[in-house]
Amino acid sequence: MVFVRYWCAATVSSFGTAVTAVAMPVLMVRTLASTPVEVGVVNAAQFVPYVVLGLVAGVYVDRWRRRTVLVWSSAGRAVALGAIPVLWAMGWLRVWMLVVLLLAFGAFSVFGFAATQSLLPRLVPAARLVTANARLDQSDTAAQTLGPALGGGLVGVLGAPVAIAVDAVSYLVDAALNAGLRVEEPRSSPADRRGFLGEVREGVPWTYRHRTLGPLAVSTHVWFLANSAAFTALAVIALRTLGLSPLVYSLLLTTSGVTGLAGATLAPGIGRRWGAGPTIICTRSAYPVAWLLVALTLATTARTAALFAALAVLGLATGVENANEMGYWQRTTPDDLLGRVNATRRSANRTIAVIGALLGGTALATVGDRSTILGVATVFAVAAAIAMFSPLRNGK
Repeated sequence: MVFVRYWCAATVSSFGTAVTAVAMPVLMVRTLASTPVEVGVVNAAQFVPYVVLGLVAGVYVDRWRRRTVLVWSSAGRAVALGAIPVLWAMGWLRVWMLVVLLLAFGAFSVFGFAATQSLLPRLVPAARLVTANARLDQSDTAAQTLGPALGGGLVGVLGAPVAIAVDAVSYLVDAALNAGLRVEEPRSSPADRRGFLGEVREGVPWTYRHRTLGPLAVSTHVWFLANSAAFTALAVIALRTLGLSPLVYSLLLTTSGVTGLAGATLAPGIGRRWGAGPTIICTRSAYPVAWLLVALTLATTARTAALFAALAVLGLATGVENANEMGYWQRTTPDDLLGRVNATRRSANRTIAVIGALLGGTALATVGDRSTILGVATVFAVAAAIAMFSPLRNGK
């Protein structure tokens, strides 16, 4: 029952986030008449705290009770988002205020995600971590698949600012549900602490010097670089080069969501049969193949069908991989280091994703569609090779 409560909280906030993903661009473009540069600055604001606060969050998530961090981070995100419709209703909302509020939202998110990934091993036994992560992935994938339609409907009926208020309420529900979790949480005593920098120096080496987690972390960073570049390029290629309608483009993403849901459902069984390491390597090897298919068919009449096939494969691979990867990190990392390791890895991933998006756009403008996708496939192949030629292949 404890995990079910936690799962419900995560599901509610995932659907709320999907609503804001639709409402925020509408608010920026139509309500505030923002310039493209302003839109970019606002979008980047929520990710800046990952770079600045990642290591800080990791240390304090390991020091404090993780349930408490999770509750207060959700409440903080609710306040940051809730201020947007209030300021809009008063006629005071400006772009710079959005930047400030999303910086705050991002700061609370850094702590929240570090606590979320680190609390789960205290809620379920180690043998059920992959299954628990798969359930969370199912909810998140369902939200990404169905949420945009829900968000579009709410924006159409209520307007973008009020739709964002719905997301704020979802975080309050998240906080209330998690506040009722009954979980034993040992806290480190001041005598056990080695100072902030000392604790950072414990977390970072565990992330990158461990015989299996180190290569997995580097492989994942490379994966984020390729994935961010790939989906930046995909939007431009699909909507501009191929001239797909917004409806067809949304169906393309929905295809990935549906197969991702199927992959998350299959993840525990595949992980038990193959082992975590081989499962991660096998699924990670599917990405370069899928994007190579796209690159090779861009100049043919089968290009749209190839895109749908590639997105279906990518969704399935992601669904199977993610739960097994998260379960492996949570089982292998000591509990008292889990906050620092999770925050370090997630902050690096987010930072690299921003770089990947910039590289994807730059490559499209300089070398063209096909060369960009071939480059993406190559980087995905590097990510798979790093995992494949490491001790991870024997990791269970």
